[in-house]
Parts: sequence; C-alpha cells; structure tokens
Amino acid sequence: MNPFAFTQARDLDGVLAAMAAGALPVAGGTNLIDLMKEGVMAPSRLVDINALGLDKVETSAEGGLRLGALARNADTAYHPLVRTRYPLLSAAILAGASPQLRNMATDGGNLMQRTRCVYFYDVGTPCNKRVPGSGCPARDGLNRQHAILGASEHCIATHPSDMCVALRALDATVHVRLAGGTRSIPFADFHRLPGDRPDIDNTLEAGELITHLTLPEADRFADHSAYLKVRDRLSYAFALVSVAAALDLAPGRRIRAARIALGGVAHKPWRVEEAEHALADKVAGDEAFGAAADIILRGARGYGGNDFKIPLARNAIVQALGRAARGTADRGGMESGEQE
Repeated sequence: MNPFAFTQARDLDGVLAAMAAGALPVAGGTNLIDLMKEGVMAPSRLVDINALGLDKVETSAEGGLRLGALARNADTAYHPLVRTRYPLLSAAILAGASPQLRNMATDGGNLMQRTRCVYFYDVGTPCNKRVPGSGCPARDGLNRQHAILGASEHCIATHPSDMCVALRALDATVHVRLAGGTRSIPFADFHRLPGDRPDIDNTLEAGELITHLTLPEADRFADHSAYLKVRDRLSYAFALVSVAAALDLAPGRRIRAARIALGGVAHKPWRVEEAEHALADKVAGDEAFGAAADIILRGARGYGGNDFKIPLARNAIVQALGRAARGTADRGGMESGEQE
C-alpha cells in the first residue's frame, strides 16, 4: 500500500475542503481500503467523515424514507421503518456480504462500490476500468460473473451491490453536497454504463459528497415483494443474478403496478420500465411474468463463460415475481441467504 495522509473532519465544510484539496472520503472503508491494499487505487490523502452525524434513518418530509449516508447497512436493514415499509430493501441488504461487513459498511459507501472483476483487482493484467485504453481481457477470459446487458467492447464488468438493486426498484434519489450547494440525482442516473469510459462508475462530480438517500412512499409494495439472489454459495458471495421484485395487487391477483430490477447482469442495477408497464392489468402468473422477463432480457449477450446467465436470469425473474405475488415472506427479519 502506498503512503497516504489521513485527516479527520468534524463538519461538512471541513470534509468538502479536504475533498477540494484531493482527499477521498472514507467511512466504513470496506471496499476502498481493499482496493488500496491491492494497489488498484492509490489516493494520497483520505478524510474520515464518520463524525458528520449523517447516520439517521427516519421518515422524510414527503412521507417516504430518508437514509443517512453514514447509516450502517445492518442498522438500515433492521430498522423498523425499513422492515415494515420497505421490506424489499431490508431483504436485499441482508443478502449481501457478511454480518461483519454489514456492521461496518455505510449506505452511501454501498453506492460507491467498484466492480469485483478479477482483472480489475489484478494490477498485473490490462483493465480499461483501471487503466483506460489497456484492454478488457474478460471478454475472452474469465467472465462467468460478468455482464449480459449494457456492456461495451471496453468493459463487461458488473456492479456488485445488492442494496442498490432494491434502491433502483424503489425509485430512490441520491442527495449530494458540494461547496457550491446541493443537488439531487435520481437513482436511475447515478450509476453509468461503461461505454467508452468504464473507469467512470457514476455521475458524481469532483468534490461532491453523498449526504443521504430518499425513498418515495412505498407502502403499496410492502405486502408483495421479494429479493432473489442466485449465487455460488449460500452466503458471502456476489450474485450471478439477483432480482428485486415488487407488486401492487388488486383483488383477483390483478397487477396494478410492478417494480423489477436486476443485479449481477450489468454495470449498474438493471431496470426496464417497459416490462413493468407490460404487467399492468395482467393476472399475476408465470405467463405474464415470463413475457416481462423476455422484455427485460432483449439484447442480452453472453461471452462464453457467462452464457448460462441468460436463461438463469429469465428463470430468476419469473421466480422472484412469483414469490412477490404470494406475499412478502418476512418484513426484513432474514439473515443473508435464508430466503433461499
């Protein structure tokens, strides 16, 4: 690990000043410190932001939910407001990482995770995300975990978060602070597809700090939601495919509204609203769910080692929607993997 300066800021202005001088913010450090140890990232300065007090989970002024950027993943997953009103988010968080990591990782930091592609972590190999223009060996190499949607010739890596898949399905908004003021970013616009600049993961601008996330009022989906994560082992593994599914059902199992987001398949959480609209006024069942899955997976492409992900994703979508239709299994009380 390269030497670096470490400072602690006591207020937001201090953090923003340090960031303006080139410091990277660190809170739980569950991804950034790993990347520094591996030599993938080598910041010359870090600023500790844990003293900012941005750790509250509370009802927002609009009646939805406000998640402080420094709230720990575990605290968010088990918070009564999340468990009862947003069980999809709770289930997604508890499907990720391990209890130890969830106790350290923050909600804002979860959004900032970088890909777990083996070539990205191996500084002895080319990687366009790490060194733009050096190439993407994953396209013809080890790509079992890699993208089947939204990839480019420059990068086929996937975003690793479970929490972000649920946040995309629930129409979250990311709120940031910079020296000149504040701005809000719809979650759909926060993460980027790789295009010809896979080294740029998101749409944050230099000097911007995530302060909190908000979720709109979501009670209509609380009774019929499911998070399905398909992985190589039951816990502490990244998704091959994950699905966040939520339904608003009328009597007779008729679908009033649907939300579907996928993880493990693209450079960002993947959502196709056309598929959700296609489910409107349909009777909940495998036929309707399969048709929605086909819309979501239009243009899906494998690279040899991950070809199996395409039929796996279709089956996972149908299964997750079926689980949601039967009713939310538990209001956030499951540990990672238990819903499977």
